[in-house]
Order: sequence, then C-alpha cells, then structure tokens
Amino acid sequence: MARQRWRLDGQTALITGASAGIGLAIARELLGFGADLLVVGRDADALAVARDELLEEFPEREVHGLAADVADDEDRRQILDWVEDHGEGLHILVNNAGGNLAKAAVDYTEDEWRGIFETNLFSAFELSRYAYPLLARHANSSIVNVGSVCGITHVRSGAPYGMTKAALQQMTRNLACEWAEDGIRVNAVAPWYIRTRRTSAPLSDPDYYEQVIERTPMRRIGEPEEVAAAVGFLCLPAASYITGECIAVDGGFLRYGF
Repeated sequence: MARQRWRLDGQTALITGASAGIGLAIARELLGFGADLLVVGRDADALAVARDELLEEFPEREVHGLAADVADDEDRRQILDWVEDHGEGLHILVNNAGGNLAKAAVDYTEDEWRGIFETNLFSAFELSRYAYPLLARHANSSIVNVGSVCGITHVRSGAPYGMTKAALQQMTRNLACEWAEDGIRVNAVAPWYIRTRRTSAPLSDPDYYEQVIERTPMRRIGEPEEVAAAVGFLCLPAASYITGECIAVDGGFLRYGF
C-alpha cells in the first residue's frame, strides 16, 4: 500500500511542450512512476524523436504523440478530442508549454505580447477547462502548471512573460479551490534558470551567467530533471492533500536577501 502512494500505474498523463527540455524530463519522470503518456509539441519531427527515445527507454509503457500548437484554440480542441480517443478519462494534465520574447515593455507589438499570453496563460486555462470532464471521472486527478519565478518577482524576462506566469499562479489557486470537491488537485512549480536549449543563449554570456549565479544561493543552474521531480511528486497519490501550491525550483533564488 505504501508503495502505491509513490506510483502512477494505470494512470494517463497529458503533457504539453513535451518534445524537449523540461517537458521531456517530466515525461521521463512520469513514465518512471508507471504512467502512460499523451505528449504534445509543435514540432512534429522533434516530437517523434522524443517519443522514440521515451519508448526505447520505457518499452513497457504507452507513449502517444500529437503535433499541435496550444496557442491555437482549434488545436487545443483537437488535443482534447485526441485524448478522449485514447481511454477512459485523464488522470494528469501538465501545462508545460510556454514561450517568450524578451523586450522592453514599450517595444512589443500587440501581436507579440498577445502571443505570449496565448501560449503561456490562455492555453493552460483552456486546456484545463476542456480537460475538466475527463479529470473529474477519477477520484484523485491532478493538474500541474509550469510557471516561473518571473511570476513572483522581477526577472529580466520582459513584462508580458512575468505577467502570464503571475496569472498562472493565481489561476492555480482559483482552480484548486473550485475543483477540490471534484477530486482534482491543481498545483504549480516555479523554476529559476534551468539548463535548457532556451536558456543556453543568455547563459553563454559569462558576465550574465555570473550575475545569475551570484543571486542563486546554491551557486549553480538547475537541471530539467530537478523540475520534473517536483512535478512528479505533485502528481503522486503521496501528494493527495496538497493543492493550490506553487513549489519554487530555484536553488534558493527567491529567498535571497542582501
């Protein structure tokens, strides 16, 4: 019985932005706990490569992929139709897909900042709403939203990115309270700098890298697997009394004083 608290056998998880970086690490983590996966990414070729890697590593599990853009509502509806075709309901939804374009606030075009909102925030809200009937079929389902420390404090990410991540945390709290009676837990994680393809460019500047490290008590950049571990825990039956929370995966960044 105790072992089952730390397993996801028989559960199906939908993960967006799963073809690389944090999303791919989350996929590996949930497969390791015994879940079957439905993975979504915009790049069909990258998603196919990721799926093949996962199946080679976990041949006993099921991994299905769908190329779709979560920023497009027609694609979002297609994702949920596809999920319904793959079994009885859904146990886990991980809203991981995101994007950014860092600029000064006055330099964004309307299409640019609205695009950031569509990808980072509106997609998570709509997918959560669309998935609600499927998640509610089970006694203990969960949603995990991948946010950012940018939603808690100022980081040089550009205002729209921080705004979307702040709203994502409030959405997490609201849905956690609203859907608790339906057996759906809703939590979030807030990473600081994690070693991914997206962060490789800014972190390749030695001066900028040193500034990041100086503000990080653990004196290093995080790894995708470390974010995945927090997401995985929040999905487990062992976390059954945790909802509405946001776990910072930041090496102490948010706790740093002077």
